[in-house]
Amino acid sequence: MSQENKKVFIVDDDYFLLNMYSLKFKNRGMEVEVAGSSKEALDKLENGLKPDIIILDIIMPNIDGLTLLEEIRNRDLAGDAAIIMLTNQGLQEDIDRAKALKIDGYIVKATSVPSEVVDEVEKIMESRKN
Repeated sequence: MSQENKKVFIVDDDYFLLNMYSLKFKNRGMEVEVAGSSKEALDKLENGLKPDIIILDIIMPNIDGLTLLEEIRNRDLAGDAAIIMLTNQGLQEDIDRAKALKIDGYIVKATSVPSEVVDEVEKIMESRKN
């Protein structure tokens, strides 16, 4: 179930989490790109970043992750990348909105340790192959 050479794009305004998750994904042989805001994420995608996996937080300043997801979908900036929400927001309305925007996974941070998050992302990628 190797995901080596996959490019992961993590968008979160918490730099501690960005660094921690970057390390976890790099340790699995993945290439990691990060953005600390939705605007930075849009800039990178508009400028040609083509990740295999996009991981979005919901609670971020200015543009929240669900609005960012909507923008990515509307402007077709994701290509065929898997999009996964990684957030502490477990509200059903957030989950439903994310699902309506065709996410591939929804992980609640508080219920998963970082290695489990990486395992879950790998499972999602594996299931997309089938």
